[in-house]
Order: sequence, then structure tokens, then C-alpha cells
Amino acid sequence: MEVVLTVFALLFLLLIGLGAYATVKAVGAAKRGVDRTIAQARRTVEDHTLRAKSFAQLGPAGEIAQLRLALRTSMRATQDALHAGSHEDESLKESLGLFERLSAHGHELDADLRRLESEPDRATLAAHLPELRGRTERITKSADALRWAVRDRARRFADDDLGSLSAQIDIEADALRHWTRAGNAPRTPRWDDAPAGADGEAARQHGTDSRAAGEPAARAIPSPSPRPAYPWQKKPRPESTS
Repeated sequence: MEVVLTVFALLFLLLIGLGAYATVKAVGAAKRGVDRTIAQARRTVEDHTLRAKSFAQLGPAGEIAQLRLALRTSMRATQDALHAGSHEDESLKESLGLFERLSAHGHELDADLRRLESEPDRATLAAHLPELRGRTERITKSADALRWAVRDRARRFADDDLGSLSAQIDIEADALRHWTRAGNAPRTPRWDDAPAGADGEAARQHGTDSRAAGEPAARAIPSPSPRPAYPWQKKPRPESTS
């Protein structure tokens, strides 16, 4: 009895542990989903704010907003392209590593641009713009080159697959057009056909006897009647016995 109670207690504790683990996993997944939603909403709001500033503000402040918007747009598009392609192409792992290194420079530049947005000294801001513009162009150029290389690679694979598929379809279409006339087509044996060999011969003989029994006997061909003799015909000469 004690053994049974111990087993039930262990099972109960195991069920509680599994339930707690499932609850923690579900809460963690929900929290990650909420965090992603909040982060995406924050990025969307910030992008709209930067776009508005780039049009509304003039001078260095407006250019800072344009640089931040161009940097974020390029880096996000490249990241999405790499993550989408890495699921089907394992060779993009090295490209992902390069992008992570490029992202570090991008985050550093974005932080510098964000700090300069609130810079009250316009002269200092204008002095830093050439260097910030050059860094932004270098990072976005590298990100764009990596993104377009990934897209060109995916398109090349798609073209190669389409070419191979088209060739196979052409071969299959040519094979389907080589049909045989119905009159010349070989007869497909049926499952109830008589087998070959002695059994087949016996079956054919049996079929012949059956037809002979079921059909009337063929009428005998009468012998030709003697031809009539006419007076103007010569009598045939008797053959010589000598």
C-alpha cells in the first residue's frame, strides 16, 4: 500500500512540475511576443517621426533625421533579406556574421546621430555632418551590396530551377506526343486469357471442339458432273499401249 501511495505521489509531483514548466514556457512565449510587438510599434513610430522631421526641419537637424532614416531602412531591409534566405540557403551563415559586424557599426552611428538631434549648437552640428554623412554612406552601401547579392543569389537559384523544370516538361511533352495508332498497337493481354504452353493448346483445342459441336457440319463439295458431248467434237483417240 505504501508503494502505491508513493507512486501516486511521484506522479502527482511530476504532473505539477510539467504543468509549471508548460506555464513558464507559455508565459515566456507570450512575453516575447508582446516585446516584439512593442518593439515593432516603437520602430514604426520612430520611423514616422524621423520622416516627419526630415521634411519639416531644415538645415543640419533635418539632414540628421534623413541620415538616421536612411541608415535604419537599409539595415532593416538587409537583415530581413538575410534571415529569410538563411532558412533555405545555409551558405548565408557567413553573410549573417558579416552583417552582425556591420550592425555594430550601424548601432554606434545611430546612437551618435540620435545624440546630435538635440544638439543646440548648430555650428558644431554642421561641423560633424560631413563625417556623419560619410559613415552613413559607407554603412548603407555595404548593407545594400550584401542585400542585393542575397537577392541575386536567390533569383539565380530560382532561374536555374525553372530552367531545369522547363527542360523536363519539354521532354515529357515530346514523349506524350509519340503516340501509336490504335490499329498497330499491340494487344494488351487480359487477365482471363488462356496461358501459353500445353494448357494454352488444350484451351484452344477445347474452344475448337466447342465451336464444332455448336455449328452444323460443313456441306460436302459435290463432284463435277460429266461434260455433255456435242456432234461436232472429235472423239478422243485411245492411248497407245505399244
